[in-house]
Amino acid sequence: MPAMERHSLAAAVFDRSHLLGEFVLRSGHVSHEYFDKYRFEADPRLLRALAEALAELVPAETEVLAGLELGGVPLAVTLAQVTGLPCAFVRKAAKPYGTRRVAEGTDVGDRRVLVVEDVVTSGGQVVASTEDLRLLGAVVEDALCVIDREAGGPEALAAIGVTLRPLFTMTELKAAAGT
Repeated sequence: MPAMERHSLAAAVFDRSHLLGEFVLRSGHVSHEYFDKYRFEADPRLLRALAEALAELVPAETEVLAGLELGGVPLAVTLAQVTGLPCAFVRKAAKPYGTRRVAEGTDVGDRRVLVVEDVVTSGGQVVASTEDLRLLGAVVEDALCVIDREAGGPEALAAIGVTLRPLFTMTELKAAAGT
């Protein structure tokens, strides 16, 4: 992707998702700024632009895109439309009814699966979902995300043999927005 397009896309993601106000974080701390990742996923034009940019990061040997619940699902679906690859939807836990599967949609067994997530912080959910996919027979060596928050995610994934391929780091988003 040309540098100017990349810069514009990063600025658009930041502008759409960066909120000011008073927000209680998961830790219980109060912050005066918040990054609402669902806002860029809910914007169809921005979501499409992100999928087109992410398509360049998909390893050639990928057979299935695995969107993680909840934020990875719209990205995986849109990325599937761009790449033509099938996708699976990975739950945090299997439901006790219906198919009772942790991965829905496309079978992942004995296939090269690319995990798709919106934002990676510590990498904990990607690690857990990768383990679930591997138990189903999937070959998972790469994960893709829109934003790496630079809080240990790549290192946690490397520890289980997965390479994180972020489109942007949080530092890049802030720089593109001039903050």
